[in-house]
Amino acid sequence: MNDISKDIAVAILFIIALVGFISGEFIISSTLFAATTIVSNLKASRKRIRDGQLSWD
Repeated sequence: MNDISKDIAVAILFIIALVGFISGEFIISSTLFAATTIVSNLKASRKRIRDGQLSWD
């Protein structure tokens, strides 16, 4: 999966979570918000590791 498709997937999940929150489905929307946050943070940390900005030393 390339970066564009990952960004699109995160955006779609976020929009679905927002619609779920507005419609009152709080458990589902909370789960989707958490999933988008985790995916976004994993992607950002992998990019930092790849660029050498984050080291485990």
